[in-house]
Amino acid sequence: MKFLALDASTEACSVAINHNGKQFSEYELCPQSHSLRLLPMIDSVLKQADLKLTELDGIIFGQGPGSFTGVRIGIGVTQGLAFSADLSARGVSTLQAMAQQAYNDKSQDKVIAAIDARMGEVYTCYFEVDSQGIMQAKTEETVLKPELVAQYYQNIALPVYGVGTGWDAYPLLAALKSNLESPDILFPTASAMLTIGQVDFTQNCVDAEHAQPKYVRDTVSWKKLPGR
Repeated sequence: MKFLALDASTEACSVAINHNGKQFSEYELCPQSHSLRLLPMIDSVLKQADLKLTELDGIIFGQGPGSFTGVRIGIGVTQGLAFSADLSARGVSTLQAMAQQAYNDKSQDKVIAAIDARMGEVYTCYFEVDSQGIMQAKTEETVLKPELVAQYYQNIALPVYGVGTGWDAYPLLAALKSNLESPDILFPTASAMLTIGQVDFTQNCVDAEHAQPKYVRDTVSWKKLPGR
């Protein structure tokens, strides 16, 4: 089956398609430019794969957690494309996608993902690989102060492999990860989302209007600008 995967939930913007045994993908670090880059990147990979949108079997999208704006851009584009081509869509966790990349690229079967959530917090979750080679969450995805993360994972045999931007943002977390250097995998990729999303797509997909984000953090504190 032919699926388009797209993600704009972090500083990275990513698109991928698998077709006829080949993968066509584009990946850019483009903070605050996702609304400008995502559609051209989708058009590019469709052309590379020699496919029309209507020839696809579905769309896989990054549902977060991550940047509120980025997540909304990705879901908005997903809904627009899915409506126009009468396609179903399936959301994939940003954190799960990074854990999946660690398994795909580095054969790491136990992973903690930690993304800098700003405001002195991290989005985090622990994953283990299943019999199908898919990384599955073994804890709830959550947002925590760095000093509470060790307690959250107190029942897990640490350290384990770490992915995401949270490790460098909060050095307090360093003792929890087995990779001594800064993580190689900082952001999710659409390629990893394809790996996850195409498994049991039909059982887990929704109509376009039901494509929903997973913010994890439901509220944001806004600081007034000086003089306001």
